[in-house]
Amino acid sequence: MAPRPHHPGVNLRLRWWALALPAAAFAALLTLLVSAGDAGAAASGERQPVPRVIERIHATLTP
Repeated sequence: MAPRPHHPGVNLRLRWWALALPAAAFAALLTLLVSAGDAGAAASGERQPVPRVIERIHATLTP
C-alpha cells in the first residue's frame, strides 16, 4: 500500500484581484444606487440608471 501524502493544513493564497474586483463591483453598484436618489432634478421622462442597467442585463441574457 502506497503512503498517503501528509497535508497538515490548507495553504490558500488569494490574488489581489480576488478581493479587489468584488470590492470595486460593490462600490460601483452602491454608487449607482446612491446617485439614483440625487436624480430628482432630471427630466421626468428619463429613466433611472439602476433600472436601465438591469434592463440591459436582462436583454443580454434572454434570447
